[in-house]
Amino acid sequence: MRVAYIFATPLAHKALSTMILPQIEEGRHGVDVIGMMFFVDNTFFLVKGTDLGERLQKLHEQSGLYLQACDQCTYERNLQDSFIPGAVIGCFPDLYKALASVGGVDLAITL
Repeated sequence: MRVAYIFATPLAHKALSTMILPQIEEGRHGVDVIGMMFFVDNTFFLVKGTDLGERLQKLHEQSGLYLQACDQCTYERNLQDSFIPGAVIGCFPDLYKALASVGGVDLAITL
C-alpha cells in the first residue's frame, strides 16, 4: 500500500517523531510512504539543522520520499530559505502532481 501523510495538527510532532519515523527507519512501518506535506507550525519539521529535519532529509535521500511545506505557512513563518535539501514549497495542486508522477497513493492520512 502506498501512503501519503499530511501533518496539520499541533500534536503531529509526537506521531511523526516517536511512531512514524522510527518505524520507517527500522523498516517496519508496513506501507510505502511516498509523500508528506506539512502545514502551519509543522513546517518547522523541515528546517535544516533540526533532528526531525535531518531524519526526514535522510529518508528523502534514501527513498525519494516527497517532502512539501505549505507555501502560505512557509512564507508566514519566513522559512523559505531554511528547509532541508529536497523539501519543496507548494500548495495542494503541487502535491497532487508530485504524487501522481510516482504512481499515486492508496491512502492519504491527516494527522
